[in-house]
Amino acid sequence: MARVVVDVMLKPEILDPQGQAVQRALPRLGFAGISDVRQGKRFELELDGPVDDAALARVRELAETFLANTVIEDFTVKIEAETAESAQAAS
Repeated sequence: MARVVVDVMLKPEILDPQGQAVQRALPRLGFAGISDVRQGKRFELELDGPVDDAALARVRELAETFLANTVIEDFTVKIEAETAESAQAAS
């Protein structure tokens, strides 16, 4: 079993009101020196079998048609390294 991560973010030219609200609150909470915050979504997909080119193509199609609104959002797909904990659980 492998994990693939899809990160979805608003395109840079799209206003991010939630990110702006967080950025404005940070100094009041004692977190100075942060000039910008962008908020996004992270999807972790557990795939059966190996993550080959065909599997990644299916995940990209899923991200483009269902997980992201590609008019206003960009997405990245990456394979997450298997952790020691998940390797132990598999054995």
